[in-house]
Amino acid sequence: MHKTATVIGLLAAAAAFSWASAATVSYKANLGGNAEVPPVQTPGKGSAQVNVDTATKQVSYRVEFSGLSGPAAAAHIHCGAAPGGNAGVAVPLGAANPASPITGNATLTDPQLADLQAGKCYVNVHTAANKGGEIRGQLAP
Repeated sequence: MHKTATVIGLLAAAAAFSWASAATVSYKANLGGNAEVPPVQTPGKGSAQVNVDTATKQVSYRVEFSGLSGPAAAAHIHCGAAPGGNAGVAVPLGAANPASPITGNATLTDPQLADLQAGKCYVNVHTAANKGGEIRGQLAP
């Protein structure tokens, strides 16, 4: 009986440690044409929320947008650039021609997570008229 209690105690401690070491961090961005590089004149606007489990590097996301020049052609998280710079696609958000809101899950690589934590990731939504992106926002905690 004593041995069973010890094992249960150790399992509880291990579970508590695992839970304590995993942190979910929320990152948000307001999306607008003025944040694109170069800036885009558009009445379009939006918001993005990305929740990251720093232990597993799993992300869940929700991106909402309205007022674009036309239907969204694509949306992405780009990593590797501070505000004012451009970077390649890190995470495609939803399928082609996504409708608002776009929701889903993905997994980041170690370099992508490091860029996110350093403020070097952004979300943008692309349209046919603005293939490089119509609205954009830098992700911040």
